[in-house]
Amino acid sequence: MASIQRINNFINGQFVSTEDYLKSFNPTTEEVIAHIADSSAEDAERAVQAARQAFPSWSHETITKRVYYLNRIADLIQARLEDFARAESLDQGKPLWLARTMEIPRAIDNFRFFATALMQSREIFTPHPTIPNVISYTVRNPIGVAVLISPWNLPLYLLTWKIAPCIAFGCTCVCKPSEFTSVTAGMLAQVFIDVGLPPGVVNFIFGVGPRAGQALITHPDVNVISFTGSTLTGYHIKKATSHLPIKLSLEMGGKNAGIIFNDVDLTKCLPVLLRSCFQNSGQICLCTSRLYVQRGIYDELVKKFIAEVKNLKVGDPFDDNTKMGPVVSKEHQNKIEKYIELARQSGYEVISTGEMDENTKKTNKGYFMMPTIILNVDDNSKLMTDEIFGPVVCIVPFDTEDEVMKRVNNIQYGLCGCIWTENIGRAHRLATQMECGTVWINCWMIRDLRMPFGGIKDSGIGREGYPYSEDVFTEIKTVCINTT
Repeated sequence: MASIQRINNFINGQFVSTEDYLKSFNPTTEEVIAHIADSSAEDAERAVQAARQAFPSWSHETITKRVYYLNRIADLIQARLEDFARAESLDQGKPLWLARTMEIPRAIDNFRFFATALMQSREIFTPHPTIPNVISYTVRNPIGVAVLISPWNLPLYLLTWKIAPCIAFGCTCVCKPSEFTSVTAGMLAQVFIDVGLPPGVVNFIFGVGPRAGQALITHPDVNVISFTGSTLTGYHIKKATSHLPIKLSLEMGGKNAGIIFNDVDLTKCLPVLLRSCFQNSGQICLCTSRLYVQRGIYDELVKKFIAEVKNLKVGDPFDDNTKMGPVVSKEHQNKIEKYIELARQSGYEVISTGEMDENTKKTNKGYFMMPTIILNVDDNSKLMTDEIFGPVVCIVPFDTEDEVMKRVNNIQYGLCGCIWTENIGRAHRLATQMECGTVWINCWMIRDLRMPFGGIKDSGIGREGYPYSEDVFTEIKTVCINTT
């Protein structure tokens, strides 16, 4: 058994211990791998004050200097990529190859992208349309201290998706990563020390939402909150801050639909569908959990999809052949299993399949689940309306475009969706009708950081990406000059 790490808070450029600590478990072995600071309101207060004190100098730092720090941070993560990938896999349970080839590289890209974006100018300079000798221009000012709250499913990737634009555009921040997956955040704090980032620009407070999180979101010196997580927590933040002049960016839950038409090429479609349903054990807010298949190919698709799922290897995340590791915790495993039991009690056809590796079977340890398909589910079932956030997908038939769009949109969430068809006119037509923030056509999870990302309805408020993240972390001002 590896030695147990202690993950301390990071405040004003230093690691700081606290009175209480939480146990963090390896979801593959169920062993404790870290003790995470269980921060109090007093810890949160110290972190916010550190960010507040660092703000005046950082907000006036030159663009060139901020670009330098962003690129140096990216360089050091790149140099330690394997260490970050292994830590992410141990802490969250995702396959090592996935952390190594996608999630840690995307974290690096976040810093490099916003370093480049920072060199662009969006300011307006224009003469007055009717009054001679009058010109107006805009300036953007960093908004102040940001609280950045990130989830457990893509720990470093989504944490850096917030930190990079925040500090790029001149804000300082206090970050609260999920208490379930805090290890790589502690490693990132060491990177900030090693690149010489000024103390207080980025601070980390670890712990649980009701203590550390609540103290941060209601702090009067906080100017903006950027959150990714559940809809329930997002609405709690919105309510708790309703009396405060705080800007909010909330990326919340999803119950994403995939629509597959009769004309689709299944040989191209099936491998991508498989990833969209079961990557990271279905624990991605963008995963497809509702599949609507046009009746002409319904039987064929279901048969071939089940055959593909049977070959999905479940087990040791450090095995390069593993496609699904465990889910993040025992509590989350229990939640998902309750939904599967609900499906059985409701009389739906439940197919739990896949191939678990022999060593995982022998040890009988870890929060492993088999990929599960549920057929012919009623649209009003909780299985079709609740965010299960696990390796569970419901597959149902449909007949017409109008019918399927009504069914797809008849839900509280609106994060993303997929359309599979060879008819480009239909694809464009339905993409405009689909009530969500992102639509992928004949693909999934291709991201262009220049495009807006976020949800509608119960899936969120605001957008991230460039230039949208700049709107989150800055305030725009008009200056008007009479030159006579």
